[in-house]
Amino acid sequence: HHRELMGEFGRLYEQQYAVALFNKMRFDLEGGGGPQNQLLHRKVPLKNKSIFSGALFQYLEENKKWRNRFLFIPDSYNINYYENKQAHDRGLHPKGTINCAGYRVLTSMEEYLELLNTIGSSSFLKCATQFPLILWHPYARHYYFYVVTEKEQQKWSAVFQDCVRHTNNGLSEECKVQTPAFTDAVRLYRQAHGHYGTWDMMCGTPPQILANLVMETLLPEMRDLITPKLKGKMHERQRNWMLISDAVYGLVQSQTQAQYEAVVQSCEAGRPPLETTIRTDMDQIITSKEHVTSKIRALVLPKAEKLLKVSIQPYISSILDALMEPTSRGFFEVKDLFFRELVDMSKNLLNDGNKEKLGEHMDKISMLAFHPVKMQSCYEKVETLSLEGLQQRFDVSSPSVFVQRAQILMREQMDDAVYTFEQLLHKSLEGQEQEDLSKTIQGCQDRVIKKFDYDSSTVRKKFFREALLQIFIPYMLKQLSPSCSAELPSFQELIFEDFSRFILVENIFEEVVLHTVMKDIMLAVKEAAVQRRHNLYRDSIVLTDSDPNLLLLGENPPIDWAEEYGGGQEEVDGENTGDPEVQKRRRVKQVVSMIQIEGNASVLPNESSLEVPAVDDIPEEGTEVRSDTSLSQKSEKQVSNGTKEDVKKNAVDDKPPTNRSVLKEEESTTERSLQGTEIKSAIDCAIQEIEKAVQEEEHEARTQKTAESSSLKEETAAEDVKPTSSCEEGARINPADTNKDTTSSTEKPSDSPVLEVEAVTSSEQQENHITASTQESHTENPIAPSQHDNSGFQSPTNEAAEEEQQGGKKECNDSETGDDTGKGEIAHMDHQ
Repeated sequence: HHRELMGEFGRLYEQQYAVALFNKMRFDLEGGGGPQNQLLHRKVPLKNKSIFSGALFQYLEENKKWRNRFLFIPDSYNINYYENKQAHDRGLHPKGTINCAGYRVLTSMEEYLELLNTIGSSSFLKCATQFPLILWHPYARHYYFYVVTEKEQQKWSAVFQDCVRHTNNGLSEECKVQTPAFTDAVRLYRQAHGHYGTWDMMCGTPPQILANLVMETLLPEMRDLITPKLKGKMHERQRNWMLISDAVYGLVQSQTQAQYEAVVQSCEAGRPPLETTIRTDMDQIITSKEHVTSKIRALVLPKAEKLLKVSIQPYISSILDALMEPTSRGFFEVKDLFFRELVDMSKNLLNDGNKEKLGEHMDKISMLAFHPVKMQSCYEKVETLSLEGLQQRFDVSSPSVFVQRAQILMREQMDDAVYTFEQLLHKSLEGQEQEDLSKTIQGCQDRVIKKFDYDSSTVRKKFFREALLQIFIPYMLKQLSPSCSAELPSFQELIFEDFSRFILVENIFEEVVLHTVMKDIMLAVKEAAVQRRHNLYRDSIVLTDSDPNLLLLGENPPIDWAEEYGGGQEEVDGENTGDPEVQKRRRVKQVVSMIQIEGNASVLPNESSLEVPAVDDIPEEGTEVRSDTSLSQKSEKQVSNGTKEDVKKNAVDDKPPTNRSVLKEEESTTERSLQGTEIKSAIDCAIQEIEKAVQEEEHEARTQKTAESSSLKEETAAEDVKPTSSCEEGARINPADTNKDTTSSTEKPSDSPVLEVEAVTSSEQQENHITASTQESHTENPIAPSQHDNSGFQSPTNEAAEEEQQGGKKECNDSETGDDTGKGEIAHMDHQ
């Protein structure tokens, strides 16, 4: 299969290469006409940019286990996965790379099982959450991931879909000879084997498309031969079949790449003599082609017009409406998104309108078209496109071909609008005062919106024409070929042998059919432009060179807003030292904000699913991070007796912890409670001994003044012993109770009363400080008051004894609660 296909494809490619070269040189000579784009186009949009990175869980086929993996998506849109973030930062090779061409992104196991044709069977994958992400391919291996929140799933799904969208668009439009030659050769090969119409697997680079072409016929034969011999349960057989198919697909792809490169190299080597012949005999070639075309038209036109009238014209308007509605909504959403981003920037600059803030905003807006999460609302509009009822009639496999093409055009339009706005704003800001910033933005915005409307109309009308041709032409060729193909070889005799490489009767036959239906398609699109609901310009409105000064701006180098206006990311420590590759990676900016884990610098490998960050830890544009930072700085300024570390710790305690941090916090709190109980007990006993000595001195003084104190002396001595024993019991408090009190105190620090302690001497200041913090914890224990009501201190005989007893009671309360909440709570108390 492989050798036969590549041999036939090579022959077709060489023929179409000469025709494509002639068409290009003729177009360059005669000119193309048509409306000129008003917006500027960015030549290298993703220079020094990456798309996204973050951690999620991947299912490994090798050991059938889920493992945490760090994914990094560069500007090539290939997905690189690493053991962890440190492996990527050190520049190690990734564990693997996924080229997403031909893949589909699934977000449920039901979708996956449906594609596996095992509806109703139980899933062989057990995810820890309800948010899987599956990359499915008809020939290559499948990849399984999962995350723990719906917001993460939405973000990753948008990123993966953008990777598929970009890698599917693997044929360069800049190659005016190789790309047309390749697409025509593939189309003619499939038509020769009875496959007309659109093809879903026409995606990726030429070697990938050729591999898909091989697998299209090879896979059914392999399945019939191999699957009956596979043993085991159903999911094991499916898994083994997938791995076999993936291995064959990889082998086919490596072979097609080598052979395709050899064919292209051979054609490129023979290009100079072909160009010489075309330049010399251009007029004769054109005349000869027109003569042959007239002969073929006479044969084909009557049959084509009859087919057109019966089977095509009744459906043109309905198919055009089905294309226009979702596509126009998508382009309107692109315009609205662009407008909203500029309005938000203007509002933010009203309060703090310096150029540094402008640089920060423009640095983000400059990559708006490549932000899959923000652009998702635009892409979703066109995904509603449906050709139901027409797909079987016109041999359209699915509308996905048109959906992805429209999405690519929407992204290009957005980037053209953003890039044009950048150039206009940058030019306007040169030598301008700061107070005119908002007015300048508004003026540039209005100019870009007008140009966007015109270009959007031009792009959509061209897209509608091409889509209708893609639907109708294969159908007409399929209907007309049986009656016309037998007579076509006779027309080859009318072509001079020297020109036979540039004039092919098969191509002329298709051109005649195309021109037959093109008139009706142009008329239908023109009538649609009159309807205002689609916001299409009439063909009579043509703007050419309306803004020559803007075209000059398009030649300027790209603008680095962050560097020029100082609004970019802060320099990483050590950026100017070390490996140049490491420096290059650090300079790369990421389009989509990274999923961050609170309180964790990185994600360790082999972690459980509970350690994936929560929804609140996914700032879209870094606003949450900045607000947390400003909050900690504010707290740091207000606290007098606490350190910066205390404030940070307290701020973390106030936030809802992740599951991982809860486990660590419980362990550390238990340790602190045990250590704090021992230290606290020793301090309390020392304080108790001092208080006891003071009580004895005061007691002796009172016995000398009055003779009635003999009976009170025994009572006071007995009561002095009780607090001491009570304190000793408090020192042996249960650590579990301590941990419980600590947790409740940490959760509600604002509810604790503030106890002000006046320090008498420097040696007692620390003791009072500790006593105050423990008293704060004690007041939250509702059991404590009832315990001390029965302590035997109800009826003191004099005021001095009552004060002594209350002091002992307070000290015992401290030792009984025994919760030392650590530095964070001390800082919190001082702050209050």
